[in-house]
Amino acid sequence: MQSNVFSAQLRVQGGAGPAARSPSLVDRPSPGRRTAADGFSWWQKGVVYQVYPRSFQDSNGDGIGDLEGIRQRLDHIVDLGADAVWISPFYPSPMADFGYDVSDYKGVDPMFGTLADFDRLVASAHRRGLRIILDFVPNHSSDQHPWFIESRSSRSNPKRDWYVWRDARPDGSPPNNWLAEFGGSAWEWDEATGQYYYHAFLKEQPDLNWRNPEVQEAMLDVMRFWLERGVDGFRVDAVHHLVESEEPHDNPPNPHWRAGDSPARRLIRLYSLDQDETHDAIAAMRRLSDSYGEDRLLIGEASLPIEQLMRYYGVSEPGFHLPFNFHLIKSAWKPDVIARLIEDYEGALPDDAWPNWVLGNHDRPRVATRIGARQARVAAMLLLTVRGTPTIYQGEELGMADVPIPPDRVQDPWEKNVPGLGLGRDPERTPMQWDASRNAGFSAGEPWLPISADYADVNVSAQRTNPKSMLSLYRDLIRLRHEEPALSVGIHLAAEAIGPVLTFRRQLGNRRILVALNFSRDRQEIPINAPGEVLISTHLDRIDVQVADVLRLRPNEGVVIGKTVE
Repeated sequence: MQSNVFSAQLRVQGGAGPAARSPSLVDRPSPGRRTAADGFSWWQKGVVYQVYPRSFQDSNGDGIGDLEGIRQRLDHIVDLGADAVWISPFYPSPMADFGYDVSDYKGVDPMFGTLADFDRLVASAHRRGLRIILDFVPNHSSDQHPWFIESRSSRSNPKRDWYVWRDARPDGSPPNNWLAEFGGSAWEWDEATGQYYYHAFLKEQPDLNWRNPEVQEAMLDVMRFWLERGVDGFRVDAVHHLVESEEPHDNPPNPHWRAGDSPARRLIRLYSLDQDETHDAIAAMRRLSDSYGEDRLLIGEASLPIEQLMRYYGVSEPGFHLPFNFHLIKSAWKPDVIARLIEDYEGALPDDAWPNWVLGNHDRPRVATRIGARQARVAAMLLLTVRGTPTIYQGEELGMADVPIPPDRVQDPWEKNVPGLGLGRDPERTPMQWDASRNAGFSAGEPWLPISADYADVNVSAQRTNPKSMLSLYRDLIRLRHEEPALSVGIHLAAEAIGPVLTFRRQLGNRRILVALNFSRDRQEIPINAPGEVLISTHLDRIDVQVADVLRLRPNEGVVIGKTVE
């Protein structure tokens, strides 16, 4: 046990050099352009808020959220204190995978509105100092996209090589044993042209061939289209799937797979995932993004072990600003496990790379369901005080939990393809809960997914006026993060577990911060041997209290303590 948890050896020096700035294509007020006199970019100091548009706010009563609904609710995001809004896909789509099967990369599906609605949303966000980040889906299109319709029309079509086509084995079976993420073979037979096409996800989502320079240029042109409309960055979907091996090698079996795991994990995706050429494509995306000003942000979705994930920052060539770090979602909720995760992640970061953390998203069970309502408050404090850019998924700030979905209401194709394994993502995608009125204020019509039974109490309106609510905790933590540079951009000092308590330190200049998180249902005491002031507690009932020698934590309590060293 460490005798003084306010003192520790420096582990990682945070920070990056000043970002060069180019004139914006869209006027923004100065509060929304927080870059750099202190040498840090806005996204290093900021908080990202994810909106799943189908479930955020319905403005026209059809039971499905839309762009105008997001615009109407921007003030909630501003009040929360977030700096950027990441919006999941709203492009034209047959909705086989709810927008991740894109049939037109440069439009808006009518169920979500129009391009004019999008432009109004961007303008409204920028007036409020919020940035807009779009989901970019480069790995695959819809099978209804004009490109694929041409590609499958004949083997001689100019767009044939825009997708991944392979001959059958001599016995007529698929080219290899690769499996789709949502179940079954990753190869679909096309009777008309007598070949298989590859799909890492649904058969309705054929993979684009990123080895083809015409595909690369077409997808970069998609990015240009949205950058010209004023977007501030992209979250790049499933980027580790972007390139596959050209050779039809079978993937080896996964010795760690167990019954109940996703069937796709029966194989180690050695040849169908995370290929070297992927990084050339990412470098091209980064160069294009930077040409619009280095305040544009690129986030990469690559669910990989920490060592592999680090390559997505870019070492020998440009990479992502933030390859999403999903390890908090995947790790056991134990203080020694989380302490080791923080240290391993910080220790693996390349020079000048900036960390990031997420607790949940539209694909993962909600944190309140995974670890319980009380520990979800502790998790919120961890997310918003550990070094790195945090991303909040809509509803986390209310403590929303997964909603049981009756069999006749299931929407998610993953659940339909592999039923009974609990892989469906509908429970975490249910509508946002705004107030205690009908349908939680989400829609005047029948919502596309059920509303949680607890919406009368767990909603924005009720929690906004409750000084001890989860929403109040998130707002206060984000406010503290913005007010305390040591929390937003300070260095990280070693994380450790002291019994059931996770501790870590932050420091900037002579300002020192101690974070202590009690993962247990019992009271705990840890020595600190240095006076400090409680800046916030997850219980939201002791602020400005002086602590010296011993820190006493109540069950399921986290605290942030600050001190200035003269």
